[in-house]
Amino acid sequence: MLYRTGCLFLLMLAAVTVRAQDSANAGSIKVSKDSRIDVLIKKQIYINTLAIRNQPGFRVQVFSSNKRNDANEAKAKVMQLFPEYRTYLDFQAPYFKVRIGDFKSREEASELRDKLSTQFSGGVFVVPAIINVSPEKELE
Repeated sequence: MLYRTGCLFLLMLAAVTVRAQDSANAGSIKVSKDSRIDVLIKKQIYINTLAIRNQPGFRVQVFSSNKRNDANEAKAKVMQLFPEYRTYLDFQAPYFKVRIGDFKSREEASELRDKLSTQFSGGVFVVPAIINVSPEKELE
């Protein structure tokens, strides 16, 4: 991301030309820039606002099995009980794991774990994971 921003800055710097006016307009400077730079800047802002950023965090694991159908059923159950959280079906050979949420702290995930522990008998655990953080949640 930093590389892309640096390249954009260099492109802007190269496209902007500063020309000194003749002596009749001494002391004034005229700046000309390529209008495509504004388009590139708007496009980059749009891309940055849509981006989901990945960072270390926690999820709540509610199910683990080597049977895909059972895992899909568990995922459907979680999605019905807690539609406000994103639910994930991860495969780590030979197991399918159903995990829910994108939490920055273990404490946040633990609150959901406590709610889910009554619904799933096989054990509900807070696990470290690379989570998806949308830009609006990144500011919290």
